[in-house]
Amino acid sequence: MSKESTPSHKQIQSTLGYEFRNPDLLETSLTHRSYVNEHSTEGLESNERLEFLGDAVLGLAVSHMLMEAHPGEPEGVLSRWRAALVNERSLASKARCINLGEHLKLGKGELRTRGREKDSLLADAYEALIGAVYLDGGFRRALQVVREQFRRDVEEPPLGLLHEDFKTRLQEHTQSVLREAPRYILVAEEGPDHEKLFHVRAEVGSGLSGLGKGRSKKEAEQQAARELLKRLLALSPSPHPGEKEP
Repeated sequence: MSKESTPSHKQIQSTLGYEFRNPDLLETSLTHRSYVNEHSTEGLESNERLEFLGDAVLGLAVSHMLMEAHPGEPEGVLSRWRAALVNERSLASKARCINLGEHLKLGKGELRTRGREKDSLLADAYEALIGAVYLDGGFRRALQVVREQFRRDVEEPPLGLLHEDFKTRLQEHTQSVLREAPRYILVAEEGPDHEKLFHVRAEVGSGLSGLGKGRSKKEAEQQAARELLKRLLALSPSPHPGEKEP
């Protein structure tokens, strides 16, 4: 890959307000696995490792911002706000705001199925982009980028989204009632790479589980958490007054 920024790179950097010292990191953050598979002789790397890193960086940055903006809020509330701000739908929206989809390097299958518009793919690429900024400039610069992207959201958290984060609700319920965290197990994957369907089982205790499926692992985990939470709430009351059944 070239060390020089392309016009596509310059547009993204201008929108982010961050200029990469190493454009290769930016290029990798935009490269989907499907493209790498179709260009196996070129020695390319997909954005999956950067996505893994960016997920952690985003979580820390948004947590830091929430702590600053809402000093009087308890940990449970901050956790739910953070989960709502960095879920797949929210991150896909952020990706669309910077037109990230049009810059992605996708395989032919993903292009045929309008991969540039898929929430799961856009959210993963956004996480990879933040991971690339972190590796290129450190946490301080990554935090600056996240501040610009999430400032308004952090100041006025999207309360209407909180009940959609079933993984956080399940975690709080099981910790309070069972003193145990839920486990998520990938049961199966089916379909080609560009139309993969994931099946996940959420477990807690002995014999209690919920099944979910989705076009991404995160979506499948949310559905599995929702099913398990429904079963748990039917067996025991919620430790949080006023909590609604999912």
